[in-house]
Amino acid sequence: MSTTPLPGIGVQYDLTTRERRHLSVIAHRDGTRTVNVYRADDPDACAQSLHLSGAETDALIDALMPAHHSPNLLHTTDLGLVAERIELSAHSYWNGRLLGETRMRTETGVSIVAVLRRAEARPSPAPDFRLAGGDTLIVIGTREGVDAAASILGRE
Repeated sequence: MSTTPLPGIGVQYDLTTRERRHLSVIAHRDGTRTVNVYRADDPDACAQSLHLSGAETDALIDALMPAHHSPNLLHTTDLGLVAERIELSAHSYWNGRLLGETRMRTETGVSIVAVLRRAEARPSPAPDFRLAGGDTLIVIGTREGVDAAASILGRE
């Protein structure tokens, strides 16, 4: 795999498969992706191009990830835990409030392990982290706890 920075756009990843097929993925700065498949008879000629939204990209990553799991990674479902993304709406009651005000762990037993904001990730956010509409919170806990967290965070 090779990587090429595309100033003002993002990064292009190029891969040649073992079947000698050329693929590329352009990771756009806005979180979208463009997947390109090149012709077998001309690896410089694009045969198919697919532009994916951020949500479609996440779904594709989720579909592809099992083949990439290391045996050392935590498989949360084996432990009765789930990890999910919960998006904070722009109209959320929590927009502009501190993470600690949610009392998430106390109320649900769920841990907020990261906050994704635009193209940046904030791992292990502290209680004084200020939430914003559009943030995606990565939470881990029991199924019931995650459902309760989604309900709390969905408050408008």
